[in-house]
Amino acid sequence: MSAKAISEQTGKEFLYKYICTSAAVQNRFRYANVTAETDFERLAREHPWLLTERLVVKPDQLIKRRGKLGLVGVNLDLNGVREWLKPRLMKETTVGKAKGVLKNFLIEPFVAHKQEEEFYVCIYATREGDYVLFHHEGGVDVGDVDAKAKKLLIRVDEKISEESVKKELLTHVPNDKKPVLASFIVGLFNLYEDLFFTYLEINPLVVTKDGVYVLDMAAKIDATADYICKAKWGDVEFPPPFGREAYPEEAYIADLDAKSGASLKLTLLNPRGRIWTMVAGGGASVVYSDTICDLGGVDELANYGEYSGAPSEQQTYDYAKTILSLMTREKHRDGKVLIIGGSIANFTNVAATFKGIVRAIRDYQVPLKEHEVTIFVRRGGPNYQEGLRVMGEVGKTTGIPIHVFGTETHMTAIVGMALGHRPIPNLPPVAAHTANFLLNSSGSCRDVVPAHCAVKPKLELLSVRSNTHLNGKSLHCDC
Repeated sequence: MSAKAISEQTGKEFLYKYICTSAAVQNRFRYANVTAETDFERLAREHPWLLTERLVVKPDQLIKRRGKLGLVGVNLDLNGVREWLKPRLMKETTVGKAKGVLKNFLIEPFVAHKQEEEFYVCIYATREGDYVLFHHEGGVDVGDVDAKAKKLLIRVDEKISEESVKKELLTHVPNDKKPVLASFIVGLFNLYEDLFFTYLEINPLVVTKDGVYVLDMAAKIDATADYICKAKWGDVEFPPPFGREAYPEEAYIADLDAKSGASLKLTLLNPRGRIWTMVAGGGASVVYSDTICDLGGVDELANYGEYSGAPSEQQTYDYAKTILSLMTREKHRDGKVLIIGGSIANFTNVAATFKGIVRAIRDYQVPLKEHEVTIFVRRGGPNYQEGLRVMGEVGKTTGIPIHVFGTETHMTAIVGMALGHRPIPNLPPVAAHTANFLLNSSGSCRDVVPAHCAVKPKLELLSVRSNTHLNGKSLHCDC
């Protein structure tokens, strides 16, 4: 599962289009999007209701608690909306610790209602099933819903029913509203399942004599279900969190990832940071990032990402050159460090992937030296000795300081070295302890020397023999 947030506009489009309920859902498809390029005269022609109704305007950039932050304009006409936007549109705003520019707004009809007509509903996924939360008092002052809300667990393969909703969730709701709310919640849950949501929150959900109004919505969907939901999702966009811009390099890597059977991921956190990572494996990427943060490097961590699933040499080269290009755009007064880490691979040919990284280092050797980049490498797995050898050699030939370690070194030890918390050994041994077998350059299973047949070769610093011999004869096992 890869839960990714979607905009409020996208979430409401899904809801209005596909929800199936006997409850009368109002204001379907009545919203307008505003950016810096918006022509308000044209917008009014396309949405005539903007000229006749009272309006609500708010940023649609994954910002929570907009009402508390004063980021919701309520009960305005179109001219009032324009005046409200002037001091906010394309202006930098601080939300918590995040700073970002408000550049995308949503306009909707204003719904006059009473406080007692506001409710809260949320559905989210857990290991044991999906929880439905409901509270009879919604709105900006809902408070700690985890502590206050009624909860209903729908386990995997179980079905939700209006009877269970009324019994477990609607105990404090007036009787005249129970049928409408029960029908809506059941329809909402079925929509949640059908479109592979992982999180869906509506606050407030307003129920009047005219029907149901979805005033504010936050949602996440499982991005890995794209091949199942393509017909209904369409070309869904996943906006970046508020305070972080979307970068073309991220889109480039995402495109490479989509065209490959391997996994290639990249997220920029702080392009001006001095600590950069190029980590093999999703689990290892989390471990390295956590270690960097634990050792006080959170403010300088530049990126998060991983490459895994046996990417080819060319794919690894494309991934590596993207990272090296990003990290050599702005200088840092303390220089920069690149951590090329990973655990012990099962089937990825380490030598092949490292050759792609080495090509990228050679191509960027001049800017890497200009930006005083130091590289720390730790890896294990098939052909890792050869991979470490070529990595060490490129450091010698280019003059870039590259510190290379194998499986004898704990995988996160290089983080402490990179951040200056522990000394860098002068002569790190590259001993073969685990996954001591060699793959041919094609990555084929033929001519593989399994670990139980391997003999520990004599090793020197950054110089590893590429063939294993026993009594002068080359070892060979058929797979």
